[in-house]
Amino acid sequence: VQLQASGGGFVQAGGSLRLSCATSGSTFRGYTVAWFRQTPGREREFVAGIVWNSRVTSYADLLKGRFTISRDNAKSTVYLQMDNLKPEDTAVYYCAAGTVILSSRRNRDAYKNWGQGTLVTVSS
Repeated sequence: VQLQASGGGFVQAGGSLRLSCATSGSTFRGYTVAWFRQTPGREREFVAGIVWNSRVTSYADLLKGRFTISRDNAKSTVYLQMDNLKPEDTAVYYCAAGTVILSSRRNRDAYKNWGQGTLVTVSS
């Protein structure tokens, strides 16, 4: 499956952005999809994930309450709504998809398909 992330940009602290991860491929419906982010010199970290039927969503502890992940299987698209953004949220955001067991959904090595990343910059 191919993934295309979009929606990044420049925003002031306290603002909001919505990222989109558009996918192609008939197997998307069965995949877990997650967002990760990375800043220079740091490892790519888990942000949020959603299983194929949307019944289970997961968030990095520090982001819970500000970020919301959702998916529209009819459009083969996953969204990440980011509210009350902070300068420390500045990063390149990547979406990833795969057949991932629930216990591994936060593990970047569990995902075999990755998008190209979209840059989010939050100014103070």
